[in-house]
Amino acid sequence: MSSAERRQNGHAPASGIAAVDPYSHDQTAAAVARLTAVIEAQARTIGHYESAMARSREVFERASAAARLGLWECDLATETLQWSGGTYDMFDIARDRPLKRRQCLIRYPAESLKTLNEVRGRAIAERTGFNLDTEIETPTGGRRFIRITATVECAGNRAVRLFGLKQDITEEHDRWQRTRYLAEFDELTGLANRHQFRTKLSVACDTDGEAGGTLMLLDLDGFKSVNDSLGHAIGDECLKEASRRIAAACDAGDVVARLGGDEFAVLVVAEGRASATLLARKIAAAMAPPMRVGWRHFQVGVSIGLVALRGVGSAEALEQADIALYAAKASGRGSFRWFVPVRLRG
Repeated sequence: MSSAERRQNGHAPASGIAAVDPYSHDQTAAAVARLTAVIEAQARTIGHYESAMARSREVFERASAAARLGLWECDLATETLQWSGGTYDMFDIARDRPLKRRQCLIRYPAESLKTLNEVRGRAIAERTGFNLDTEIETPTGGRRFIRITATVECAGNRAVRLFGLKQDITEEHDRWQRTRYLAEFDELTGLANRHQFRTKLSVACDTDGEAGGTLMLLDLDGFKSVNDSLGHAIGDECLKEASRRIAAACDAGDVVARLGGDEFAVLVVAEGRASATLLARKIAAAMAPPMRVGWRHFQVGVSIGLVALRGVGSAEALEQADIALYAAKASGRGSFRWFVPVRLRG
């Protein structure tokens, strides 16, 4: 068959000419355009996703700051920490600083660190989480209380990572401490309040069958005149100064309380009438010098009623001390009287 016949019958030449690309120039350009459009669409999708992630991170950081929260995790093999911005802020450490766990531990006081290590070690050994409220010290010397929650991540039967939340609960802790304080102490003077004193008096009356104690009730002489003529602010300063003088005259083991208004009480732990009488004289002497608030000087004394606690209940002791206090006030300023039982004639 000749070449012409082969061409006529559709046979390709045996050699000498390469095969032609099946796509035309226009087809190639269209394919590139379609691919470009797909890539651009994917880029826009990724851009939207990254923008959404950035917005989510911003929302999280703002919410964390408002809630005083921070994320943390610790690689147990390297003891390397990963913290969110909120956790760095909680510890007052620059956010761009890489951390090892030992750098964080120096922020815990000794007792707090001991407790943290015990709880953490037990959680890792048992492969369970833990919750802990503890104290930290910032680099500037500040004090904060934080709540740590932790979860243990395991690989097989081995703990490999700890992660969780840290929350600044300083305000919550301080409010709770304040509430506890006000339940037991007088806000103005810092002395024990009526509730705490009654509790301690009940305990003393239950145990003083073997050891002698004394209850003193004290009332300030002349305080009403100061309070009414000079105002409540001066009156408050008078009460604070009186509380300081009374407490300074007492021994460390005595319980000194403000029961309300200008009424004070002392639970004397020293045994015997002579010791309590000596203390009553010391308190009266301590209250004798004039008080000074600003440029004002005024005199405030004290009347004292005393009762021995042996063999009486707390309610009875308060009643008897009040009777003795009334007798002391009737006898003049700066006096003290012991309760004397009335003996009925048969």
